[in-house]
Amino acid sequence: MQGLHGTGGWIRGARRVALAGLAVLALGAPPLSAQSLTDTLVAAYRNSNLLDQNRATLRAADEDVAQAVASLRPVVNFVARSQAQFNQDSLRGDSSQLSASLNLSATVTLYDFGRGQLGVQAAREQVLAVRSALVGLEQQVLLNAIAAFMDVRSATDTVALRESNVRLITQELRAAQERFEVGEVTRTDVAIAEARLAGARSLLAAAQGDLQIAREAYRFATGTAPSQLRQPPALPATARNLDAAQQVARVTHPSIRQAQHEVAAADLNAERAAAQRLGSVTGSASAGFGTSRSLDAAPQGVQRSGTNQSASLGLEYSRPIYSGGALSSQNRQAIARRDAARSNLHQTVAQVLQNVAQAWSRMEVASARIDASERQIRAAQTAYDGVREEAALGARTTLDVLNAEQELLDARAALVSEQAQLQVAAYSVLEAMGLLTVDHLNLGIPTYDPEAYFNAVQNAPARSAQGEALDRVLQSLGRQ
Repeated sequence: MQGLHGTGGWIRGARRVALAGLAVLALGAPPLSAQSLTDTLVAAYRNSNLLDQNRATLRAADEDVAQAVASLRPVVNFVARSQAQFNQDSLRGDSSQLSASLNLSATVTLYDFGRGQLGVQAAREQVLAVRSALVGLEQQVLLNAIAAFMDVRSATDTVALRESNVRLITQELRAAQERFEVGEVTRTDVAIAEARLAGARSLLAAAQGDLQIAREAYRFATGTAPSQLRQPPALPATARNLDAAQQVARVTHPSIRQAQHEVAAADLNAERAAAQRLGSVTGSASAGFGTSRSLDAAPQGVQRSGTNQSASLGLEYSRPIYSGGALSSQNRQAIARRDAARSNLHQTVAQVLQNVAQAWSRMEVASARIDASERQIRAAQTAYDGVREEAALGARTTLDVLNAEQELLDARAALVSEQAQLQVAAYSVLEAMGLLTVDHLNLGIPTYDPEAYFNAVQNAPARSAQGEALDRVLQSLGRQ
C-alpha cells in the first residue's frame, strides 16, 4: 500500500538493542521446532471461537439480503380444504353435505415506489458493515495472540534471570560464610546475603507463577498450549510518520468502513420510510377446483353431487390515509437513526485517529526506553564488576556487592519487558491503522471468504448449493 515504509532509524536502533539485550541474557536460542510468532497467529486465527461466532452472524446478515430480494417476488400459496356440514330441518328432515376444494393463489407487488429495492440495497450495506466488523475482530484476535506470545517470552526470560540471580546470590552467600569463618567479615554480612537469597527465591516463585499465568493466557488466545517460543521477527513496517499512519487509517480501518456502511444503510432506510405513504400496487391470481356431495336423511337415501371450478385475476392499488400517526413516527425514527449513524461516523474517525496517535507514542516510548535500558545495563555491569573487585580487596562490603548485582538484574529485567512492549506497540500501530490482518501479514493460510456464502444466497434461491458452498469454505479453513 502506498505510504508504508520502515519505522525509521530509531526502530532499527531498537532492533540492535533488542539483539544485544538477548545476547547479554545468554538464555540460549530455542530449537528449530519451537513455535514462531507466525505459528501463534495462525493458531489464533484458526481456533478463534469469537471469529466463528461472528462469521455465523455475517451469514445471518447475508440472509437478510435474500429475504429482501424474496419480498419482491410473487408469493404462491396452495390451500386444500375439506368440510362436512350437518343440518336439521323440521320440514325437510335431516341432511348432510361433504365438500372438498383445492385452491392455488398468487400475489405480487407490482410497484411500491422503490421501497423494495431500497430494502435490498440497505440489507447489502448492512452486510458490508458486518464484514468490516468481522475484520476488526480479526485484528483484535491477532493482536491478543501477539501480546500473549510476547508475555510468555518475557515471562520465560524473567524466570531465567531470576534463576541466575538465585544461583549468583547462593555463591555470594557461600563466599560470605567462608570469609566469616576466617574472620574477614561479620555475621551481619552473612545475614544480609541470606536475606537477599530468600528474597531472590521469592521473586523466582513469583516469576514462575507469572509464567504459568502467561501460558494460560496464550492457550486462551490461540487455542493451543505454548512450547518453546522463538525470538519474534523484525518489527513490522508501519508508516513514515504519524500523519501518514493516520491517513492510512482513514482509508483502511474497519471501524470507519463499518460506520460508513451503516450511514449508507440508514440513508436508504430513511428513504424507505418516506415512501411508505405512497402505497403500493399489487396483482393477484387464483384458481380452484371443488367437489360437493349431499345425502338426504330420507329412507330411500337420495344422493346428489357436483363439481365446480373457479379462476380470478385482480389488480389493486392501496395507499394509507390514516394510520394513527404510525407512519409519521416511523419516518421521524428513520431520520433520527440516520443522524445518529452520521454522528457515529464522525466519532469513529476521531477515535481511530486518537488510537493511531496513542499507539505511535507507545512505540516511540518503548524504543526510547530500550535504548536507555541498554546504556543502564552497560553501566550497571561495569559498576558490578568494579564492586566485586573492590570487595575482594576488602574495600567493599557484601551489601555493596548485592546492591550492585540487584541494579544489574533490574536493568536486565526491564530490558526484557521493554522488548516485549516494543513488539506489541509496533503491531498495535498496525492494528490502529487497520492493517493487522492475515492477508496483510502474509501468513500464507486460507482465509474465510465472506463472498462464498453471500453469492450462494443473495438471489434467494428456493433450492441452492449454499450448504455445499459453506462446507467448502469450512473445509478450506480446516474446521471439518
